[in-house]
Amino acid sequence: MTRLARIAAAQMGAVNRSDARPHTLQRMIALLENAASQGAQLVVFPELALTTFFPRWLLSPEEVEGYFEAAMPNPDVQPLFERARELKVGFYLGYAEKTPQGKHYNSAITVAPDGTIIGHYRKVHLPGSVEPREGARVHQLEKRYFEYGDLGFQAFYGPQAWGAPVTGMLICNDRRWPEAWRSYGLQGCELMLMGYNSAAYDPNGGSSEDAALRTFHSLLATQANAYMNSTWAVSTAKAGVEDGFGLIGASCIVDPNGVIVAQAQTLDDEVIVADCDFDACKQGQEKMFNFANHRRPQHYARLVDQVGAVRPPEDIARPS
Repeated sequence: MTRLARIAAAQMGAVNRSDARPHTLQRMIALLENAASQGAQLVVFPELALTTFFPRWLLSPEEVEGYFEAAMPNPDVQPLFERARELKVGFYLGYAEKTPQGKHYNSAITVAPDGTIIGHYRKVHLPGSVEPREGARVHQLEKRYFEYGDLGFQAFYGPQAWGAPVTGMLICNDRRWPEAWRSYGLQGCELMLMGYNSAAYDPNGGSSEDAALRTFHSLLATQANAYMNSTWAVSTAKAGVEDGFGLIGASCIVDPNGVIVAQAQTLDDEVIVADCDFDACKQGQEKMFNFANHRRPQHYARLVDQVGAVRPPEDIARPS
């Protein structure tokens, strides 16, 4: 029997600082209903879908706390859970999480069609800095507001209604790090779910990257890693001009060959849908990327023992 699921990426346009939560949630429910009307069984929302991308500012502790969710679901988000359960549709949701112990994470959950949370992930690869750049109008302060994720890269099974795919989750910058994908690949991952809020400019102050290049890099990371791990990948943006600052779009669904099968065409709220055949992962996982046959971990020690780049010793022979 074919293991097939229809999956949607629910790209969102800007969520501004002034937008009320009920308004944002109604937009998300409308996207969910749109996807369900097209037969989607799983809807992937962006990173920090419920709020503006607040790490772009240096904020008071009081304002920062207002962006975090102390529980999931909670009364503010419950209507999304209820509507999804009525429609029998699952979803991936990125949000700012505050734990009962007071820790803060950039997090995501995957929710089954019956409303059960079946996956929970906390962003590992936090970009930016703790301190703001002097004189800058916009910052990238994820390291200030979030702690590094502590749940690792644990795959889980989607429900039987989706074909029970081995599923992984990443958030934004994580998608650029092949170590994260390979950690899931070594668990036989067949479906990667990701949300992102990626600036259309270099948020660290450089001038060598524009929106086109950053969009290219976003697609490249998703396509290459989907191919090298023989997995479907659904990558969903929050896009457009948010509080005066641009975010790239290009939400996409990529097959296990690295081919884009659906891609958003706007920077607004938009739903894209694809039928994902998880048996298509077998071609790569049993041949080119048959890890059991071809991996040589005895040569990979640097990947876990070393953090920064270290040049070879000077006495290593160089070409004349």
